Amino acid sequence: MLRITDARTGHPVPAAPVRRGLTRVEVHAPAHGTGALRVLLVADVLVRALELDGTPVWTLLTGDHERADLRAAAAALGIRPFEDSGGGAAGLGGAQALHVAPAGADVPDGVLVEVADVDAPDAVPVEGAGPDPAARRLALLSERRDVPVRLDAAALGEAGDTLGRWRRTVADWARLPSRPVPEALRVRLRAAWEDDLDVPQVLRVLREVEDDPDLPPGARFETYAYADRLLGLELTREIGTHA
Repeated sequence: MLRITDARTGHPVPAAPVRRGLTRVEVHAPAHGTGALRVLLVADVLVRALELDGTPVWTLLTGDHERADLRAAAAALGIRPFEDSGGGAAGLGGAQALHVAPAGADVPDGVLVEVADVDAPDAVPVEGAGPDPAARRLALLSERRDVPVRLDAAALGEAGDTLGRWRRTVADWARLPSRPVPEALRVRLRAAWEDDLDVPQVLRVLREVEDDPDLPPGARFETYAYADRLLGLELTREIGTHA
């Protein structure tokens, strides 16, 4: 079961009710900027982790100001849309509430999931990372959410190189017979994201899988496809595009 650190207390708590009842994920993001995108991205990955565990989720974006630019930038990063709260969040009885917000934000009662800021030089545009915005998504996921991240040209370039290599390799593995995800790897991946949404550890496991000569290519493929249900990097996008 996913456990998340409540920033109000500093202690880990279950992210979902014991009986898999509805969980409300409420996002408190600034109006614009890369910091706002990181808050939305953490919420997106949190929702994916809850859904992988079979938990029904209701997602809300708070605030009354215009958010068209933020929503467009979020969509480019593969962040699924959040419903406008419209003041209706309080009407949902006893649903578990998880509030995803920048550090220091003033939010209502409930579990507080804080997201550290992003240092993004002005030369790096908010709406994309070169030709593939998924490189920006990977760069933002490469640090734990409570650690500030620097999003400069070097970080985006490294993320773009990794993403391109992984997509090509996954496409190559897909040509060979499929094998199940090894149970030990499945356990490690789930243990990583269920431990306070430790996405960098998930990425470390994938790097080990990439370099492990003893794993059949089909098992590597299925492992990457499984992890991508959380990461949302479209790692299987190039299947069938290479001769």
